[in-house]
Amino acid sequence: MENIVIIALLVVILGFAIRYIVKAKKNGEKCIGCPNAKTCNSCNCNKNG
Repeated sequence: MENIVIIALLVVILGFAIRYIVKAKKNGEKCIGCPNAKTCNSCNCNKNG
């Protein structure tokens, strides 16, 4: 029974993560998780630090 609860929680968490990624891509974000995701021209955000 415990395994079913753990698996269900993991499926829910994974579902929310996939939903977030799909929604961000639909909004035009190129670098998901980047603070400048909508205005970023390339994925070189990590080189700016």
